[in-house]
Amino acid sequence: MNFKLEWKKIFICFAAVTGMGFFLSFLILCNLGTDPCTFMNRSIAARLGMTFGNLQLIVNISILIVVFLIKKSLIGFGTLFNMILIGYYADFFCWLWKKTIPDQAFTTPIGRWSIFFAALICFVFSAAIYINVDMGVSPYDALPVIITDKVTKKYPAFPKTLIRILYDGSAIIIGMLVGGVPVVGIVLMALFLGPVITLVKKMFTKM
Repeated sequence: MNFKLEWKKIFICFAAVTGMGFFLSFLILCNLGTDPCTFMNRSIAARLGMTFGNLQLIVNISILIVVFLIKKSLIGFGTLFNMILIGYYADFFCWLWKKTIPDQAFTTPIGRWSIFFAALICFVFSAAIYINVDMGVSPYDALPVIITDKVTKKYPAFPKTLIRILYDGSAIIIGMLVGGVPVVGIVLMALFLGPVITLVKKMFTKM
């Protein structure tokens, strides 16, 4: 094992997760949409009167138990960084921006949309780096991988992308059932993430 390379990957993974939490806070404050997992967990947290970070950790631990029992090879440093840090990063930075940035930045149309698109692009790039560094996936993302393996073994012709769409769709529905209102950011996240993951993968290959 190349320990120098391994530590480099761990650092990049940690930095990418930090970036995801940092930019997610801006997406939350703009209130124009986030990824399906965040939307679901924030909606549940609001209904239960909990912080997003605490609810995110509880949900991730619950899913992690399932992943560990079925396919522990999906678990790595990235799994732990993601499940523990992103929610708390988002809570902290949301608190910080509310203390330091005028509310108008997140409510006036020009400021709101400008911050939203900048944060969306940076969040998606951070997520793409996190995925391509291959240090384990988040519990939320591991579950559809397991489901896909099970379904395609029994029904090889079943489209893999449809499984992910149905999975994310279920998260959105759960969020709506507990009072959340999905907005445009969820759609944009779904459209941008795939192509950016491919682009970042090419960049990693050249490194």
